[in-house]
Amino acid sequence: MLSQAVMTYLALRRATGFALRCEGFQLKSFAAFSEARAKRYVSSAIAIEWAGLARSVSQRARRLGTVIRFARYLRAEDERHEVPPAIFGVEKPPRPTPYILTPEQIRQLIDAASRSGYRTFRRPTYSTLFSLLACTGLRVSEARRLRYDDITPDGLVIRKTKFRKSRLVPLHETAQAGLERYLQQRRPYAPFDDHVFVSSRGKPLRLVDVDKAFRAVVKQIGLPHGLGRERPTPHSLRHAFTVRALQTCPDGRDAITQHMLALSTYLGHSKVAYTYWYLEAVPDLMRDIAERTEHFATGGRL
Repeated sequence: MLSQAVMTYLALRRATGFALRCEGFQLKSFAAFSEARAKRYVSSAIAIEWAGLARSVSQRARRLGTVIRFARYLRAEDERHEVPPAIFGVEKPPRPTPYILTPEQIRQLIDAASRSGYRTFRRPTYSTLFSLLACTGLRVSEARRLRYDDITPDGLVIRKTKFRKSRLVPLHETAQAGLERYLQQRRPYAPFDDHVFVSSRGKPLRLVDVDKAFRAVVKQIGLPHGLGRERPTPHSLRHAFTVRALQTCPDGRDAITQHMLALSTYLGHSKVAYTYWYLEAVPDLMRDIAERTEHFATGGRL
């Protein structure tokens, strides 16, 4: 039965670190849809019919893509399973161009955060949070979930975040000092909660709180939209960190490979391709690559 095959498939994928929450729900729905039509094996026609029930083309593409991966897994041992064609197009649209903040813009953002809103604990919270994102490249979700115990002499312990992986993020001595200054104010403010960053209500920060605070300081300093009309978000601080790290990459094929692998691990990327994406997403980096390639092609040495 397809329902049993779905459970086996999900167990295998989850054992390798994938959460598959939405995909699991979808595959169970697909299996029930197929079995209601007396289908014991994956049928392309049934899969397309099921995926077509979604409201938008992008949703249909994602649903069908989930079944395609499932069908490939099953077909490896039983050719009676059909692998549907991806008739609804690609599952994921191209990644948007990142908004890269300059060092001066980051300084303005942090300064504005330290003066934004009422004279409450909100000011040191967001100025410290944005500073930490800018100097470490953490995801906003990772910074929001930090606890006191995650701050160690060796750096920040980022526990089982995306893809259920944990990692250690070293801190520069100036970042350690800034974080400690904040914690001296933070500890007595909400003594019964051990989250590093809390709201003015003494509760863990919500993503909507961070977005709202970031938009306020962006408006305050008048940051423009990007060329593609992209707007700065808290995640832009992570983008800016990554680009700065890539710009410090040393010359030489082996050195570049080691640098990219180390940066990918540091950022918590599941694939190094996600780190390489910044090379094509940022015009300045593409221009540097073109210049070095031309230098090499005309007889220079990298």
